[in-house]
Amino acid sequence: MTDEEPQLTDVPVTAVLFALSDPTRLDMVIELRGLGETPCGTLRTDLPKATRSHHLKVLREAGLTRQRREGTAKYLRLREDELAQRFPGLLDTVLADAAAHR
Repeated sequence: MTDEEPQLTDVPVTAVLFALSDPTRLDMVIELRGLGETPCGTLRTDLPKATRSHHLKVLREAGLTRQRREGTAKYLRLREDELAQRFPGLLDTVLADAAAHR
């Protein structure tokens, strides 16, 4: 599998919901929403690198994030506007529900 993100038209809503169903990935999305673009290594530094990489891969393959390379660094951002076009209200609803149940 490559590091490229899928076209959101190719991503079923079930893939997005699966990715967001994991509490760790949900926390990462909430954190990304607040940070904007950030180096990949700055998210969830409490996790082992392999675990963090796995969760980031699931988010990327579900179309939730976009990566940008700069030299040896990878930067990550939430594909919020694209997701809102493809699945109107989905991300806002999931994140609002998560905030209400914390």
